[in-house]
Amino acid sequence: MSKFTGKPVAVPVGRTELYNRVSNLGGLQSRLEALPPEALAQVGDVEFIDADSFAINAPGLGRVVFNVTERVEPERVTLSADTGVVPLNLILELSELAPDRTELTSSIDVEIPMMLRPMVGGKMKEAADKFSEMIGRLNGYEG
Repeated sequence: MSKFTGKPVAVPVGRTELYNRVSNLGGLQSRLEALPPEALAQVGDVEFIDADSFAINAPGLGRVVFNVTERVEPERVTLSADTGVVPLNLILELSELAPDRTELTSSIDVEIPMMLRPMVGGKMKEAADKFSEMIGRLNGYEG
């Protein structure tokens, strides 16, 4: 598997609270709906389905549903998706910066044939960046 790590974002929420929010996705839909239109446009086309899953519309793949497959309190949540092409894991890692500030880093693990990595790698890195920003924006990050 290849791992593509996004840029970390500093979220103005304590690590335990942020972990509770991202490990139970059900509460994020109401946060999404409460965003102002300009912030909502930056988040993109996402739907939080229930406590364990969310969906995005990915260019070239269509609707992709991610399901929580691992929770390691309070430091990591792993979500998996079967895109129909390759399995994909999204890992959200949380590091405490201060009692009321957490660094969130998203990474994507995906099986990509060696010859396709140069063509796809940049897009996977960009997707990991966007996941960090999306989750961060839903939790007060203004980056």
